[in-house]
Amino acid sequence: MRLATINYNDAEVAAIIVGQGLVPIALANSEFDQTWPSDMFELIQTETVDEINAWYQNGGNTQLAALGNKIVSRNAVQFAPLIRRPRKIWGIGLNYLAHAADLAEKSPTTEPASFMKPDTAIIGYGDTIEIPKISEKTTAEAELGIVFGKTCKHVSKQDWQSAICGYVAILDMTAEDILRRNPRNLTQSKSFDTFMSLGPILVTPDEVTDVNSLLVKTVINGKTHEENVVSNMTFPPDHLVSYHSDIMTLLAGDILSTGTPGAVHIHDGDVVECHIDGFEPLINNVVDLKQ
Repeated sequence: MRLATINYNDAEVAAIIVGQGLVPIALANSEFDQTWPSDMFELIQTETVDEINAWYQNGGNTQLAALGNKIVSRNAVQFAPLIRRPRKIWGIGLNYLAHAADLAEKSPTTEPASFMKPDTAIIGYGDTIEIPKISEKTTAEAELGIVFGKTCKHVSKQDWQSAICGYVAILDMTAEDILRRNPRNLTQSKSFDTFMSLGPILVTPDEVTDVNSLLVKTVINGKTHEENVVSNMTFPPDHLVSYHSDIMTLLAGDILSTGTPGAVHIHDGDVVECHIDGFEPLINNVVDLKQ
C-alpha cells in the first residue's frame, strides 16, 4: 500500500494511493464506516497504518477502486510533506564509499556516522530548497528514508522490519563549505530551513521485495549525478535500525535517512530529484537566497 499527505479542502490530510488517484482517509472513513485518523502522523503514531494495510490487502483495494469519480485525481492535488513534526530525524553520513571519496573522507567501518536534524528543516514535494545566504556551496543528496511504525528499543537485525511502517524518498541538504571549515559544524551545516525534503509517498514494506536491491539516484536538471544500490551501503538498513534502537527509544513517526550515493552542488534555478526504484520521484526547485 502507498500513502501520501496532500493538500485537500484547505488542510493537509492523509490519503491512500489508488491507480492514478488518491482517496483521502476521511472519504474512506465515510464510505466504509471506519474511524481512522486523517492526519498522517497520527495514523503512524497510533499504529493504524498496519490496520489499514491489512484491510487494503483483503479487498479494500478493490473497494477503493470502485469509488469511481469520488477518487481525487493526482492533477487536482498538491503533495505536502509526508510528516511535518516527527519527534526525531536521524541522518547517516558517508554510508557509501563513493560519497566519502567526494568529501575526501574515509568511510566509517566500525559504526555509522550519525547526526540529527530538526523538523523545521522539513519541506515536501514541489517546495523550494533555499541556499542560505551564508553558504557558497550547498549540496543535495538523494536518500532512502525509513519511517518507524512503533515505539521500540533494542531491535535485532533479524526483526528490524517489524519496527517500521514504510519507506520514503528524501533529499538531504548540506552547507558543505560550512562543514569543511570545521567537522564540528555538522549539525549547523545540516539544519537550515528547507534542508530536508520528505515524500511524496510512504511505501509500506510489503511493497518492497528486497530493500537491499533498491537503486537510489541523485538527479539534477534531469541528469543522473550519482547512483548506487542499497546493498553497497557500509551499514545497511537492518544494521542502522538495530544500532540506533540501542542508543535511544525510537518512536512511531521517527525518521532515519540512510545515506546518499552522492551529493550534487546545487545552484539557483536547479531542479533536484530523488529517484528510488518503484517510488514516486521526489522533486524540488532551488533558490539561492543570495540572488
